[in-house]
Amino acid sequence: MPSASPSGSGFDALTIDDSSDLGSPLPHNAHIHMPPNFSAFDTVEQIIGLAVEQGQAMLVASNYYDHRIYGQFADRCFAAGIFPGYGLEIITYDQDLGAAGVKTNDPGNPGRIYLCGVATARIVDPPPGPAEVLRRIREGDERRMASMVDAVNALMEERGVPVRLSVDEIADRLVARHSVERSSVVLQERHLVQALQEALFEAGAADLPAMLERAAGVPLKSPGDPVACQNELRSALLKAGKPAYVPEGFVDFETARQTILGLGGIPCYPILLDGASPINAFEADPAALVEQLHARGIHMAQYIPRRNDLQEVEAHAPHLREAGIALTVGTEHNTLELIPLQPACKGGTPLSPMLRELFWEGACIAAAHQTLVARGETGYVDAEGRLAGPHATLAAIGSGLIRQVHEGAV
Repeated sequence: MPSASPSGSGFDALTIDDSSDLGSPLPHNAHIHMPPNFSAFDTVEQIIGLAVEQGQAMLVASNYYDHRIYGQFADRCFAAGIFPGYGLEIITYDQDLGAAGVKTNDPGNPGRIYLCGVATARIVDPPPGPAEVLRRIREGDERRMASMVDAVNALMEERGVPVRLSVDEIADRLVARHSVERSSVVLQERHLVQALQEALFEAGAADLPAMLERAAGVPLKSPGDPVACQNELRSALLKAGKPAYVPEGFVDFETARQTILGLGGIPCYPILLDGASPINAFEADPAALVEQLHARGIHMAQYIPRRNDLQEVEAHAPHLREAGIALTVGTEHNTLELIPLQPACKGGTPLSPMLRELFWEGACIAAAHQTLVARGETGYVDAEGRLAGPHATLAAIGSGLIRQVHEGAV
């Protein structure tokens, strides 16, 4: 049975060969969230079943907080002929950008930057330094969520809404729903608001719209739609400036980058692009974005194209790749909407052949990096985050690795 670690039997059985042909792109997804994160999926088994049905050759998990589920994920991926990638996501804050009012890949909060780690070869058993940073992030978010639950309860009492939430009860529901360990669960805003919506639907059966309006403080546009209702409640109650908002604590960008490097991974900037309207100035000019990324030691970027028009990605991505930024693509699956695993642009528009080629190269680079670093070698970037391996060589290695797994050669 393959091991959770990239240095375990499943990965050790792979043959590294830099003479492989990159070949035609295979279906893959370089960013999904799995339970116990808020996710479209209920279980790892469901994810792998869908991935097999949809012909996926590689999946990269990108969870917050706790990564012990990656062992089960890797085992099931190998058994199904899918290369398992390990990643994570960290929310950071840049004081200079915040003070200047500059928005990056968060459409509503200046200075707040999402940073992904791709191919984090040491995440299952993290070294002490990165483990301490991850512990601090987790504990800070746990305290914040407990405070938000208290704030929601106080607000519901004030508004005469007969609903009361409990951190333990919400977590217990997640354990039952996803068959995960209780100690792996860290609540997120979406968990809280889902629990609130479910409690309100139960308490307000006689006159649900009126109950929801009292809870939110405003009439809801879609009082009968659970998912839409959750989004509206979150906007009305939990966002900055709203009555149950609790300020967040963040690590700075460089701490997050160093943590990802310490986990053996590739720091990767997820691009919002026209997920904001207008497009944030930080990302609008590809040349300026490249300059920013290089200045911050970032050599990989990622598109989540379901929020983008195809034309925007086609016009943007080649500039980054020509400047030496490897590109990956994912879906997140961090809402209840069970969209296909194969990334597509807004409205389900398929990626163009040119984009599929660019993103396949990036996926192959990630697969090669994860495997090489796990074996004590240097991958796409070194321990300091400097470019270390040529794109073409790493992509050839990674293509061979993914195809070995997908074709059942291990």
